[in-house]
Amino acid sequence: MTTNQRFDLFHGPGLYAKSYRARTMAAWLLLGLVLGAFLALGCRSSAYEPRDGDIVFHTSRSSQSQAIQLATHSKYSHMGIVYLRDGKPFVYEAVQPVKLTPLAEWIARGKGGHFVAKRLKRASQLLDGDALARMREAGKKFKGKSYDLYFDWSDDRVYCSELVWKIYHRALGISIGELETIGDFDLSAPVVQEKIRERWGTSLPRDEAVISPASMFSSHLLKLVHRE
Repeated sequence: MTTNQRFDLFHGPGLYAKSYRARTMAAWLLLGLVLGAFLALGCRSSAYEPRDGDIVFHTSRSSQSQAIQLATHSKYSHMGIVYLRDGKPFVYEAVQPVKLTPLAEWIARGKGGHFVAKRLKRASQLLDGDALARMREAGKKFKGKSYDLYFDWSDDRVYCSELVWKIYHRALGISIGELETIGDFDLSAPVVQEKIRERWGTSLPRDEAVISPASMFSSHLLKLVHRE
């Protein structure tokens, strides 16, 4: 009589086999968790290597961030464009006012330090020295301008996604993301309604052209290069 058979005589038929299967499944589950944690750490340890023209997204901690997220159905409410200066990365962004911000400072300002970097799919061919010079020139006219709380499409003031969209479009003729109107967004959430009343009262310009971080984030022209 084998050990397994003696076990079954005392504990009933098949109990040893069931116990063995349970232990095996637990071992595989533990292995999967360990591998998952290892891969996650590996992904996070891969340092971001910024390049001129990269587009970065994060969740802002501003007072309007939640309303933007709800209206656009996206976790990302702020964005900017990366430029290198003497080898150091900065983010050209529309805040108050439009300015260059060191990348590390920009990342730290976002919720939880989380950010995503995307890049034009054909960046190595399209973003040569001449193209980057045109982009910087196109962006110069916005430097120091006030942030646009009303999301007008004029150049008098500018908001974050509008700045990046107009730089790419005017310098290179590239439209990243689909233009929409304010009326296209989901305006039903109470937080969104509160912002509408605060800024426009009862005169919301539903037909105003807008470009959202969500629309640019999902553009087929971009590829993911880093997530942290």
